[in-house]
Amino acid sequence: MTFSTSRVLTRVLLGLSAIGVCGIALAQREYNNGKIWPEPKVAEPGTSGGPPADAIVLFDGKDMSAWKDADDWQVSDGAVTVNPRGKPYAESKQAFGDCQLHVEWAEPEVVRGSGQGRGNSGVFLMSKYEVQVLDSYGNKTYFDGQCGAIYKQYPPLVNVSRKPGEWQTYDIVFEAPKFDFNGKVT
Repeated sequence: MTFSTSRVLTRVLLGLSAIGVCGIALAQREYNNGKIWPEPKVAEPGTSGGPPADAIVLFDGKDMSAWKDADDWQVSDGAVTVNPRGKPYAESKQAFGDCQLHVEWAEPEVVRGSGQGRGNSGVFLMSKYEVQVLDSYGNKTYFDGQCGAIYKQYPPLVNVSRKPGEWQTYDIVFEAPKFDFNGKVT
């Protein structure tokens, strides 16, 4: 997985597993926010490239030195996977606010499960807002839980998921909430 940021000012928290990107399954009832979303259109994803010249690179394909709690994650061939007996989340050492985050990952080539039980993880901003990482290629699930969704809050504009086993990519443009002196969101 490759992570880089550009013009970065929010702490980034990732949940990954040994089979690529996969979150921890919890037995719980699905939260329903009551909104009915239209299904995002399927669109062809763009090609991936290198980070912008002014980017802060959080993973360069060689080591996880920019991350906390990732000492036992395995780096090989420019990608990182989680040690299944280690910590399932890593957090950037550097704190950020407003940012543009470029994320690349690959889902397991062998498809197991369906819906949210298929290659599931996320990118957490400010340890609060999750941008969904999910195998959404031909995988029906609730729209605000698809890959690229702000999980359970807003669906992606389009579904650009490639086949499992192929490298996926998206960019997150995040504007952190601002607060006044009394703690009220402005």
